[in-house]
Amino acid sequence: MSLSPVEGVALAEIESGGDAEAPERKGVVGRSPGQLAWARLRRDRTAMVSGGMLVLFMVLALAAPLIQMVYGIGPREQFQHLLDGFGMPLGYAGGVSGDHWFGLEPGLGRDIFIRLIYGLRTSLFIAFAAAVITATIGIVLGTLAGYLGGWLDAVINWITDLTLAMPFLVIALALTPTLVLRFYGEREAVSPAFGVGVLIAVFAIFGWTSTARLVRGQVIALREREFVEAARASGAGLGHMLFRQLLPNIWAPILVSFSLAVPQFITSEAALSFIGVGLSDETPSFGRMIYRSLDYLQTDPAYVFFPGVMIFALVFAFNLFGDALRDALDPKSSR
Repeated sequence: MSLSPVEGVALAEIESGGDAEAPERKGVVGRSPGQLAWARLRRDRTAMVSGGMLVLFMVLALAAPLIQMVYGIGPREQFQHLLDGFGMPLGYAGGVSGDHWFGLEPGLGRDIFIRLIYGLRTSLFIAFAAAVITATIGIVLGTLAGYLGGWLDAVINWITDLTLAMPFLVIALALTPTLVLRFYGEREAVSPAFGVGVLIAVFAIFGWTSTARLVRGQVIALREREFVEAARASGAGLGHMLFRQLLPNIWAPILVSFSLAVPQFITSEAALSFIGVGLSDETPSFGRMIYRSLDYLQTDPAYVFFPGVMIFALVFAFNLFGDALRDALDPKSSR
């Protein structure tokens, strides 16, 4: 009987656990590869700390409306009476006080803390939506190209190479204003949802190629294995081969690729917002806040400090967790 890699690992664990001469290994009897990876992940302190930070960030993002209700201040409210004649916040450290925990924005007087919370919500939504879409496209195209091969593989590879050859920043700068003028007039205010959708679409167009190539390579390595040949000989259809035989055995690299793609989209969204692509100034965003803070680096350094630290901590936590997840899913890892 031919076994898939997933079934083979589980069977090996059962056999080793059933050995009467090795009682110390009985604790791993019947554990699946996912359970083994979770056990390795739990032993990694870096993974636990970074994972805890990510959970905190996600809870803050999801609870943004509740935080606004408790905090009593909205992201678009302005407090012009708390600014001096030059538009600078009154008080110390950019207007930090019991009512405004991180101070106020110079010029407009908006609360920095609540805008950071909603900026976190915006960044995570765009990053996760783009990562899900790009992963889906990459998995579908990569699996079909790797398993079917032939002319379909050649076409998908040609499209992948064409997409990689396109200059991302130039097309983003050209595509976004074009879409805005297509759906909105020159004097009309652009909907925040439209700007978010444009950024997700731009990321989806360019971000699927790495996942597609990763999946294609994994499928090519598996399609000639005995368990695939056995399923094919038994008359299994294309859907069964792709979703029951191949994909369950390549979920680990896909998951790692997904976890590392999210921080890339976070930094890309901040970079595009910084140069004024996609999101308007009304939409809370780390990139827009850092851009506005450049004029106040000497007079109000707290304005650039808080969004800078927030995006650094968010991306750093994602990268640490992604690396730890990769080590946990690799049985050959020494960690």
